[in-house]
Amino acid sequence: MAESTAEALVGALVIAVAGGFVVYAATTADLGIGAGSGGTELVAEFRKAEGLAPGGDVRIAGVRVGSITSMALDPDSYRARITIALQPGVQVPDDSAAKITANSLLGDSYILIDPGASEFMLADGESIAYTQDSVNLIDMVGRFITGSTSE
Repeated sequence: MAESTAEALVGALVIAVAGGFVVYAATTADLGIGAGSGGTELVAEFRKAEGLAPGGDVRIAGVRVGSITSMALDPDSYRARITIALQPGVQVPDDSAAKITANSLLGDSYILIDPGASEFMLADGESIAYTQDSVNLIDMVGRFITGSTSE
């Protein structure tokens, strides 16, 4: 009888710890960012979107203000069409630029929004007109070594 009581207590402890991990993950995952959360959804198109993935960060001045919700190829322009969701209350001037920036040399990339000076803000569903593609360090080194200036 003592063994089954001890096993039941250990099982309950394991379930409690697992529940604690679920609660911790839910509170730290910024689950409120995304479509339908009351924030703004914007679109940006890039020639190269290397290192980006859905769920990736969108930052302004280094502060996470949203996430990448989807990535698709525009069949007409062959550009990467990235949809981002911003937190409620975050507004972006209509002359802002979106840049793909790397966390580190080997890390993931994120979208950095460089706010413009316009008094007019982008509305839900609008596009960021000014974009800067990701920079591939290996391609740059190869071009430097070979002296090539073409992509």
